Amino acid sequence: MKKIIETSDIQKTYKMGAEEVRALKSVSISVNKGEYVAFMGPSGSGKSTLMNIIGCLDTPSAGTYILNEKDVSDMSENELAEIRNKEIGFVFQTFNLLPRASCLENVALPLIYAGYNKSDREDKAFIALKNVGLADRVHHKPNELSGGQRQRVAIARALVNDPSIILADEPTGNLDTKTSYSIMELFHELHQKGNTIIMVTHEDDIAHYAHRVIRLRDGLVESDEINLNPTRAVTVELDE
Repeated sequence: MKKIIETSDIQKTYKMGAEEVRALKSVSISVNKGEYVAFMGPSGSGKSTLMNIIGCLDTPSAGTYILNEKDVSDMSENELAEIRNKEIGFVFQTFNLLPRASCLENVALPLIYAGYNKSDREDKAFIALKNVGLADRVHHKPNELSGGQRQRVAIARALVNDPSIILADEPTGNLDTKTSYSIMELFHELHQKGNTIIMVTHEDDIAHYAHRVIRLRDGLVESDEINLNPTRAVTVELDE
């Protein structure tokens, strides 16, 4: 099985005035292509810091990080931005959609940076929206959509560039229970299609959808366990 992510003794220290905070003390993990992994841990455990490093939004203070056979540990900001756009699809708790842009325009945004022409951008964005059940919402603005629909737009945007991994940071944090189940069902379907998914969550019931759960505490890996019986969401209507 091909390794997509491999960290070796990743450390991250932040300077807060005269004080140093060791957010990650030593984290070594690997994730194979096609895995569905949840990072869990209490506030201050280091899970968000690890997510930021894996997402190439931050760099480690020490240690190495290999993403898809490339060492990204010491890359420049420009190099990291290019890797982010090509290799990683982000899904955030707050959706991060442009309020005045249509769903189609929001989803097509990463393709502008990737150099696609307008026609190809719109074609790919429409297919991505269709794949998350929103073919009839392409010209709607975010404020015309429910919370679940907005998160589906965000997921379509994450998928549009065919990334190596999908990083989901508390993807159900702003959603009610029923809508959360709908989104987790969608993640299950994406995983079944071969997508590699890494999700950060503090909720046990959401983490249990993943096939592997890595728990962090005090900047270290506390446990790394295969989930032999992952939860399957009850299928609900896509337009909920």
